[in-house]
Amino acid sequence: MINLKNVNKVFSNKEDTIKAVDDVSLSIQTGEIYGIIGYSGAGKSTLIRMLNGLELPSSGDVFIGKQNINKLTNRELRTTRQEIGMIFQHFNLLWSRTVKENVLFPLEIANVPKEERLKKAEELIQLVGLEGREEAYPSQLSGGQKQRVGIARALANDPKVLLCDEATSSLDPQTTDNILELLLDINRRLNLTIVMITHEMNVIRKICHRVAVMDHGRVVEEGEVVTVFKHPEQAITKRFIRQDTDPKNENTDKILEQLIEQYPNGKLLQLKFHNGDAQSPILSKIIREFEIDINIIQGNIQTTQDVMLGSLYVQLLGDKTAIEQAIEKFKQMKVEVEVIEHDLER
Repeated sequence: MINLKNVNKVFSNKEDTIKAVDDVSLSIQTGEIYGIIGYSGAGKSTLIRMLNGLELPSSGDVFIGKQNINKLTNRELRTTRQEIGMIFQHFNLLWSRTVKENVLFPLEIANVPKEERLKKAEELIQLVGLEGREEAYPSQLSGGQKQRVGIARALANDPKVLLCDEATSSLDPQTTDNILELLLDINRRLNLTIVMITHEMNVIRKICHRVAVMDHGRVVEEGEVVTVFKHPEQAITKRFIRQDTDPKNENTDKILEQLIEQYPNGKLLQLKFHNGDAQSPILSKIIREFEIDINIIQGNIQTTQDVMLGSLYVQLLGDKTAIEQAIEKFKQMKVEVEVIEHDLER
């Protein structure tokens, strides 16, 4: 469905040259929910703008289906954009139009007959759960309702692809979950390809099938979401995952560093559990078998679309041999163990 081949994007002015996207190659399948995550300045928003031709690559190719976005005429690009919907962080609604009128707007531009566009708008308003709010104006809606209008409007022309640029960043956690559930339902009903741009790992975990991690314009890690959560390779990916497990204060890294300094003879571990193992009383078994102290630092149980994931940070204190034996016992119990060393990367 979507293929990027060696895509680069360079912005230049009189004083500086910035390489916003650096040799990115990606392949996104039809019907997939694909996440692209990175911190501010990673290049992810520039990348998504190249998927609908709002930005053209400095070099490389962007294919939507068989269409090479870079080589389309302006007229061809306008036609192709009708097959690509987009929703935004700040909704971008027309404030002087009602809910229904906002949804009708792209259909009017596409010269869809009046009776047909009214029927379509009604179907979409029902799809996103806004029945009864058709005549409300954006100022009368909550953030979640505004985003539902944005989703309905983006679906008006029956797009093959839906691009979401930080679509939940302005929403509270409960509303975010509701919008993600709606997107997941739309994906399943319509087999719609969705590309999610975000800096929040919980968004990736909850609905995406695969993820690409961006840093300084490059894709530094890519894979199925469950695989990336189980076996993150890059320091930035590990940091995103730690922040997802510690969303309120993001102090896990600082606490781990302090414990490493205070107890150099102990061992800090991250234990990972999957599915049924996430609910197993593994720690009590270790404590009974080995004469060591276990300090629980932080942990939780989360879910992706298909898999339950448990993550637990613990500190083992006691006899060195007993600690090593306990670590081996964890592994025998099919717990994934990562020993956190002094060079903890942020």
